[in-house]
Amino acid sequence: MAEMGSILDFLDNKSILVTGATGFLAKIFVEKILRVQPNVKKLYLLVRAADAKSALQRFNTEAVAKDLFKLLKEKYGTNLQSFLSEKVTPVAGDITKENLGIKDDNLIEEMWRDVDVVVNVAATTNFDERYDIALALNAFGARNVFNFAAKCVNIKLLLHVSTAYVSGEKPGLILETPYRLGEALNGAPGLDIDTEKRIIDEKLKELSYDETATEKSITLALKDLGIERANKFGWPNTYVFTKALGEMILGHLKGNMPLVILRPTIILSTYKEPFPGWIEGVRTIDSLALGYGKGRLSCFLGDPESTIDVIPADMVVNAMITTMVAHANQPCEMIYHVGSSVSNPLKYKGIQESGYEYFTRHPWVNKSGKPVIVGEIKVLNSMESFHRYFALRYMIPLQGLSVVNSALCHAFNGTCTNLKRKINFVLRVVELYKPYLFSKSFYDDMNTEKLRRQLVRENGDESNIFYFDPKSIDWYDYFVRIHLPGAVKYVFK
Repeated sequence: MAEMGSILDFLDNKSILVTGATGFLAKIFVEKILRVQPNVKKLYLLVRAADAKSALQRFNTEAVAKDLFKLLKEKYGTNLQSFLSEKVTPVAGDITKENLGIKDDNLIEEMWRDVDVVVNVAATTNFDERYDIALALNAFGARNVFNFAAKCVNIKLLLHVSTAYVSGEKPGLILETPYRLGEALNGAPGLDIDTEKRIIDEKLKELSYDETATEKSITLALKDLGIERANKFGWPNTYVFTKALGEMILGHLKGNMPLVILRPTIILSTYKEPFPGWIEGVRTIDSLALGYGKGRLSCFLGDPESTIDVIPADMVVNAMITTMVAHANQPCEMIYHVGSSVSNPLKYKGIQESGYEYFTRHPWVNKSGKPVIVGEIKVLNSMESFHRYFALRYMIPLQGLSVVNSALCHAFNGTCTNLKRKINFVLRVVELYKPYLFSKSFYDDMNTEKLRRQLVRENGDESNIFYFDPKSIDWYDYFVRIHLPGAVKYVFK
């Protein structure tokens, strides 16, 4: 690794293109750069919108209007919009299209001339997204971003944000190594991205001939197709399968392009900046916290002794910025796991204990104005125990959870058809989350640790600005004092 130099100096007078710019992580990235290096030249923010006016409106509504930008609002006051108009250019576009769907030829030429770094954060993160949408965004979208970056005459780095879970359900230590085109996790032959696209096209054609098909049934069929294709090659869901395909495409195309692939684990609320506890949307484990705090979760599925790999969002962003500086102008392909399971492991029972502690001290107040009293939750530590509990609770024959009896219909005050739908939904969600609830994977972060040490050694002062060491986190304190209060404030409705 070359000498790093000052991160703030690197960002000075640089132009950066960020895709997926109104997403959770991208917004934190944009805010951080604007706050710590106001002399950045330009941030081009790719936003899904019809035109430049709509893109600007989306950026203002979905980013600037949020609490996330409150330190910048305090710093600039009435001059904030003037500062942003100088430094930020929201760009209407779509990564599923050539030239990122940008229609303004003059703007395209300007970006190809000026952009120094491309940061690809755009993705669909739904585990069971429609296969056509997931493949277009997560795989072919990565190719379109690469092709655009390759036309930027001053390109210094392409930073692609992936996910640690491209490794699927593989147990043990997962190394920071690339996946190659055509390599299936289970060794199955025939993994070819163009073939996958053809299978989708054939499925859509088949569905178009079905006069009984509705938009809902088509969506479900394409979701099922994604899971089926992912499982065929050893991945547990459509999201991680298509993200792995995206990585493969980039590795295949890269040539002399400096490429960093960053693989975060489960991203949680901010640890310190711009302030502790900012979060947006229901993250993976927050759906459990939300259900528990509101008294709707009667059991917890997962192995209490297994390690869950989580990392605060601001640490991910700081790692992103540091890798940009460390690898600019170096024709490399570097993989970074940004997580905690090796450096500072957290067990599931730690989350359970901190959840009980927080909601006992600060109970959720329901619509009736009454505090919700939480108890110590029942833990189901295997899929077998979940099926048994589910069957007993709703009086379903254990040998056939799809069999619905009249007592169960009565319990839900609905039709058997509605009941089947609800049960199938629960079973589908559990099946999707199962790999993470019983994870036996540990994500090696040796490359990330080396980067941390280099930052401290060569650039000690800035290591406090761009911190990303999970060993500094007391998980119990973080959940009770930072994350759960943040989730209640920004996520609970």
